[in-house]
Amino acid sequence: MEFKPLPIGIDNFEMLITRGYYFVDKTLLIKDLLDNKAAVNLFTRPRRFGKTLNMSILQYFFENSEKDNSYLFEDLNIIKAGEKYTSHMGKYPVINLSLKSAKQPTFELAYISIRRRIAEEYKRHEYILEDKKLKGEKDRYIRISKEQGDEGDYIDSLYFLCECLEKYHNSKVIILIDEYDVPLENAFFEGFYDRMITFIRSLFESALKTNSSLEFSVITGCLRISRESIFTGLNNLDIISILNEHYDEYFGFTQNEVSRMLKDYGLSEKEELTKSWYNGYIFGQAQVYNPWSVVKFVKDLYKNKNVFPSSYWANTSSNSIVKSLIEKADTATKNEIELLIEGKTIEKPVHEDITYDEIYNTMDNLWNFMFFTGYFKKVSERMDDQDNRYLELSIPNREVKYIFRTKILKWFEEKVKAKDLSKLYTSIINGEIETFEAELGRLLVETISFNDAYENFYHGFVVGALANMHDYIVKSNREGGSGRSDLFIKSVSKRGVAIVIEFKIAKKIDNLEKRAEDALKQIEDKGYDMELRSEGYKNIIRYGISFYEKDCYIKMK
Repeated sequence: MEFKPLPIGIDNFEMLITRGYYFVDKTLLIKDLLDNKAAVNLFTRPRRFGKTLNMSILQYFFENSEKDNSYLFEDLNIIKAGEKYTSHMGKYPVINLSLKSAKQPTFELAYISIRRRIAEEYKRHEYILEDKKLKGEKDRYIRISKEQGDEGDYIDSLYFLCECLEKYHNSKVIILIDEYDVPLENAFFEGFYDRMITFIRSLFESALKTNSSLEFSVITGCLRISRESIFTGLNNLDIISILNEHYDEYFGFTQNEVSRMLKDYGLSEKEELTKSWYNGYIFGQAQVYNPWSVVKFVKDLYKNKNVFPSSYWANTSSNSIVKSLIEKADTATKNEIELLIEGKTIEKPVHEDITYDEIYNTMDNLWNFMFFTGYFKKVSERMDDQDNRYLELSIPNREVKYIFRTKILKWFEEKVKAKDLSKLYTSIINGEIETFEAELGRLLVETISFNDAYENFYHGFVVGALANMHDYIVKSNREGGSGRSDLFIKSVSKRGVAIVIEFKIAKKIDNLEKRAEDALKQIEDKGYDMELRSEGYKNIIRYGISFYEKDCYIKMK
């Protein structure tokens, strides 16, 4: 049996169908858009959840182009929906604009990038200039398509293109705008947010608000940027976020779709594994899988059935804001993140409007940001007496948990490394046991701790904290059963001090002292310091350290 290739990163619908890629049919999105008749539809979904491919489907379905595209839709769900919907196929001029490439370090470069994308759309529709009806518009049209217009030309370029297309086709126009929030998020981080907001607002207002040539519009992004800042006065705006029940199954894969895909590739026995890693998102009423990760995993499994799942999504989503959450995090936030990693839930107020300039005002904005960009799933919700909406949140699956444990832990560790730890270092070398215990305890409270990480976590944590002990060699011995202690710290000079450290975990707080003694005893029984003596060190300190959650106890000899 021939297996279809899996489409990794293919978001052009025509290419997907004509090259015979595996396709999960989401074409009933077209039916719902036609049934609901909203003039402007804004879909917000996390990155890599199929937004761009859906936009491409809409373009190929609705666009009135010289080429008949109906063959692309043969046997797909939208054809089975009947004449009421297929009668719209190929009937409208379409403008399709992606703002993805506007992620640039300066406003000028971002503006050039958007101007270029607009010019490309103008060139794509150049055939309309052959019409005598458009004689008056020709000069301005060519100026924009050659990127020679001024900012004023580009501000209402979508509106002007609509007018020209309607004149030529004698039919209203569909506007598709993909990744509308990329230039805004990027501008926020690069420091030209106000300029970008002004430009995008003007571009959108003329195209979406006062445009009699518009049939309808679909806009996609990760976040809903507040109405004030962009969609001013758009009364005809339908916002479909991950909390809406409309359109809930069109972005991401449903259980049936994933089961079918695994079956098609002879991988049904991997269903539970795939589910625990990539399922768990709740959009509206639908439970969905991360489509990007599922396709990547099925492709890897198909090559090698024993391959382990991995975190495919980690490097694709917008981590910069999450990183800044960690930089601003207080102890309470850290505790909440620990709870989440342990599989528990937290409750947070939710509001769908994100204004970037307010994102750091409260931690709640950051939790909201993380929720809408795919780091959490909704477990339940409630309203309080003042009609504020609260969501109970949890980590959706093992893939995201992995991101929390690796990336987010790393950011906490970097935060710790940036601290001045000289007091800790001095106390270790001088055998000042009380200061050593106090400093290590303080770090433990500030860093995240996991109840499921045990010794390796604490070991890594201490090694990380000692990474900047210049003039000393810090040697971690975790290569199982090496007949050595957990940690050696040696001065470069053999006349200086050498230190042996052994770690133990206590199962309850009352056992801390006993476990520290066990650690010391192990150093002696196993002669861990012999290696240091044979190297010529005379001045040797032995530490036994025990941990229980965020407490530590240190014994010295």
